[in-house]
Amino acid sequence: MILNLDAIVNSGLASLVKQQSQWLLYSTQFTHLLNPDMFDSDYWQQRNGIVGSAQGRGTTYFVACEHEQWVLRHYYRGGLIGKLINDSYVFTGVANTRAIKEHLLLTQLQQWQLPAPRPIACRIKRKGLCYSADIISERINNAEDLYTRLLREPVSAALWQQIGKTIAAFHKRGVYHHDLNIHNILLDDNDKVWLIDFDQGAIKEGTHWQQDNMARLLRSFHKEKTKHPAIHWQDANWQLLEQSYQQALK
Repeated sequence: MILNLDAIVNSGLASLVKQQSQWLLYSTQFTHLLNPDMFDSDYWQQRNGIVGSAQGRGTTYFVACEHEQWVLRHYYRGGLIGKLINDSYVFTGVANTRAIKEHLLLTQLQQWQLPAPRPIACRIKRKGLCYSADIISERINNAEDLYTRLLREPVSAALWQQIGKTIAAFHKRGVYHHDLNIHNILLDDNDKVWLIDFDQGAIKEGTHWQQDNMARLLRSFHKEKTKHPAIHWQDANWQLLEQSYQQALK
């Protein structure tokens, strides 16, 4: 069964709390650590809890909470519309918000034991007909993205094959990654492969979308190779990844 909002709340996997014009969804195992202020970077700055950050459409914060490290991300729009409407989305129901959908998908991936971050919590703040959103997820320990690794050194043939197998494991479950690229593939210090950033991801039927997903990943390799000719990637590496992916799909 594919999890929905009612299912994860009724099963005890998460708690949904409504406070005036906002909703908070907490994964049950982390409820004792959480409060609504944790979705604001000022909360962590006041406690010296920010241990790092990354720049994208906005600033993503890496924060320390007890023995955990988490990723705090605000949802920003991209493209042309993002220049006009920074972080507001039309509200059509809490279950349809991007943060809730991503939290649900991450919960489903945990149930399937796929290598993706654990969801911690998310917040929806409604204002009139629109909403803004934030999400907190697990930070993968001692990991770097594939792009960073390839800038520094080549990876082994076995690791290229493992990347292909990992993507296939997600695709066999119907998991569509909206932005599959070399920045969203992580390698930890044991060379375990992880996928991150499942905003706008989904569980899809059929297989027609899978090659489009892989084509997007290939474009990201070509893009970075054009920008950084010294990056340790070549077409033969893609062949290893693609062949392993296809074999694992069977």
